[in-house]
Amino acid sequence: MSLSHIIALDAMGGDHGPEVVVPAAVDFLDKAQDTQLILVGREERLRPLLGKKAGDPRLRLHPASQEVGMDELPSKALRNKKDSSMRVALDLVKQGQAHACVSAGNTGALMATARFVLKTLPHVDRPAIMTAVPAMTGRTHMLDLGANIDCTAEHLFQFAVMGNELVRAVDGMQRPRVGLLNIGAEEIKGNEQVRQAHELLSKSTLNYVGYVEGDDIYLGDVDVVVCDGFVGNIALKTSEGVARLLAHRLKAQFNGHLLKRLSGLIALPVLKAFRREVDPRRYNGASLLGLRGIVVKSHGGADVLAFENAIHIAREEIQSNIPERIAHEVAAHFVVPSVSPEGDVADSQDAGAPVAEMQAQALA
Repeated sequence: MSLSHIIALDAMGGDHGPEVVVPAAVDFLDKAQDTQLILVGREERLRPLLGKKAGDPRLRLHPASQEVGMDELPSKALRNKKDSSMRVALDLVKQGQAHACVSAGNTGALMATARFVLKTLPHVDRPAIMTAVPAMTGRTHMLDLGANIDCTAEHLFQFAVMGNELVRAVDGMQRPRVGLLNIGAEEIKGNEQVRQAHELLSKSTLNYVGYVEGDDIYLGDVDVVVCDGFVGNIALKTSEGVARLLAHRLKAQFNGHLLKRLSGLIALPVLKAFRREVDPRRYNGASLLGLRGIVVKSHGGADVLAFENAIHIAREEIQSNIPERIAHEVAAHFVVPSVSPEGDVADSQDAGAPVAEMQAQALA
């Protein structure tokens, strides 16, 4: 059997560690026959959880003597945890022993360590975190979701290019609709960075549809929503809170008097279908875009189903050669016009930079 995909799992990361990661790996391998998973962590905790998969060549263990705490400072994790399961899993990607890494560990530590170990692609100033959320028609991808708090217009432009290419690759869209998250659709709305990013995107070859507001994320009229990490993280967490509120209120309503309970039984098939469609576990797994390797961040509190979904996302990105495609697109769009303080657009001096050379540097 040809194992065309190899994924390293940070088996000690997240709120639940091996008790979630190992069962998720076992369930994943029952569905994906062409993939090998490497469980990185303490063997004495991992091996007893393998069960019938203990002798499966598609599931192997790789030792790591340390763990990164969920509340640990990224700088300390980077400096003092060189043999952590997170760091070792990323090292396997760098060394070519794995094609991707999946971790539910400390987000800040994962981003800092991944950037240090794998480095960013040429002309990518900052990696960005991107995930999908359900929409009225299909799904909407958002970035950045917390990696970058303060962003320039150029950073937002880079996020748009990277997000556009991922959606093209994974969802098969030739011209994804790209929107810039703002407090209104009018040209005068937004801060200076957003308005300058709007100018850059308007002059680009992307299918830019202009400003979008928070409610547009879920209406299905845009495929990629671009924002800085501060705004994006708040928008995402607010959405998760609203989803939990709706679930709580629905459950409370159907747990009332007898008539309400009978109504709940009648509506049960519809409620189950609705719950499945909006189940956040089905959307678990955020991509760290802009790195010279594939890294997928799972929610720290993910259960087995949610973590398994994050592994599937990593496999999709391996199949689509995401870093290579992003390197090509960033190189092609790197000659972006610079925005003057007055808002005028001027040509970049890098207009002669060959795309092929940039690609070669990215994949070296």
